[in-house]
Amino acid sequence: MRRRFATLVAWSKTHEGRKIIRFTSVSAISTVVSNTTIIIVYGLKIIKGEVYATVFGNLVATLPSYYLNRTWTWGKKGRSHVRREIIPFWTMSLLGISFSMLGGAYAGSLVAHHPEWPHILATFIVAFANLASFGVFWVLKLKVFNRIFHVNEFADVDEHLRREESA
Repeated sequence: MRRRFATLVAWSKTHEGRKIIRFTSVSAISTVVSNTTIIIVYGLKIIKGEVYATVFGNLVATLPSYYLNRTWTWGKKGRSHVRREIIPFWTMSLLGISFSMLGGAYAGSLVAHHPEWPHILATFIVAFANLASFGVFWVLKLKVFNRIFHVNEFADVDEHLRREESA
């Protein structure tokens, strides 16, 4: 187990390992931004609808996500390229937001069926639905990309770690 952990730590110091860790970190930051925004706008009744609050929170989180991924994860500088960077990023973001809308709709129906619940509980249900939707979409996105590019992430990581161990 220690040896496995040591090889994982060594992998995390490689270029690919750092990139994956940074991408995951940006995802975590984006999730905090979107859920905080949802809690504020829905919790304070600035936006009353669960789906609208979810869409707004995710749109707000998309801006730092793009900037952080572009500059920190992939190390890009200068002007963004519309066709190669902005359109693909916003396409994936809008798919993710659409998926989160399903979570918001489910949270809305759950809250509507329980009008006796306090608004603070409803707020956290909406935020949790957004978090769960994001998590499911993130895993689905990883699986789709792995299938498209014929990548078995665990086998590739294991192979990379074996090569580093023998070097």
